[in-house]
Amino acid sequence: KRYQIQPVWRADRPQRGRYREFYQCDVDVVGSDSLLYEVELVLIFDDVLSDLKIPSVIKLNNRKILSGIAEVAGITERMMEMTIAIDKLDKIGEAGVVKELRDRNFNDDAIEKISILFKSSGTNDEKISAMKTMLQTSEIGMKGIEELNFIFDYVKTLGLKTATVEFDATLARGLNYYTGAIFEVKVRDFNMGSICGGGRYDDLTGIFGMPGVSGVGISFGADRIYDVMSELKLFPDENMSTTKILFANFGKAEEMKSVQLASQLRMAGINSEVYPDAAKMKKQFKYADDKNIPLVAIIGEDELKNNTVTVKDMKTGEQKSIATSDLITTLQ
Repeated sequence: KRYQIQPVWRADRPQRGRYREFYQCDVDVVGSDSLLYEVELVLIFDDVLSDLKIPSVIKLNNRKILSGIAEVAGITERMMEMTIAIDKLDKIGEAGVVKELRDRNFNDDAIEKISILFKSSGTNDEKISAMKTMLQTSEIGMKGIEELNFIFDYVKTLGLKTATVEFDATLARGLNYYTGAIFEVKVRDFNMGSICGGGRYDDLTGIFGMPGVSGVGISFGADRIYDVMSELKLFPDENMSTTKILFANFGKAEEMKSVQLASQLRMAGINSEVYPDAAKMKKQFKYADDKNIPLVAIIGEDELKNNTVTVKDMKTGEQKSIATSDLITTLQ
């Protein structure tokens, strides 16, 4: 078992939710083919996204089901081409996928069988039952149904906090090393691509000289999750500020005193900063508001003379004078 958080890169055209460099939070289990780990990974999705208050839908499929569909459609050797086209469903729609299949010279009979995927509806049990009927002549397809049922049965018994789980027969995930369960997580009623994904890979370790070692893993897209939380305003206000107090800047002498006091506060573990130039107060207060800085310290001529600091609460507008010797204890 392992987890890591690291930057990754891909060749992509940057746009909303798509970056050339982004952070992934990975969880993997390598060395076991037990489906209990698929169940645990679903629970991890639910735990994390529930804690972040993100309303999520965990979509599940199985690559063996896709292999079974290819077998039933008589295109077993072209299964990868089929999944590449299906994987674009969200972007180009059903008509676009059908057109791509035609452009790839799939015959009408195969396209008709594949198109059944787009008409899947009802509860998870109803969709799985319909798929079972379609794949009854495919051994690998029925194996995929069996594995999927195992996961759904366990998840139903264990229960989830806030996420919902949905069987999506069109879920393909373009990476061709997946061999079993595949996952994708989307935000409910929110226009954004998947924020998490993953699946079972039976022989990925073969690339590194250890063939036949099964594994399963998931990834959280940290940047997309951040984008979602920002747009849905899910970050607590108190967590959005890294600075507790901003020292306003009135000029050279006041600035020197502010820098001295800010250094003392930082030594005491109180995040503080000094506005970089003697701009108009309205601009400095706006800066504090924009950065959600709760307090502004004002040191003018009177404060310099009396060794005091006037501290303004940016939420209430209340101001109070504090002796510089008491500033640290007051803010702590």
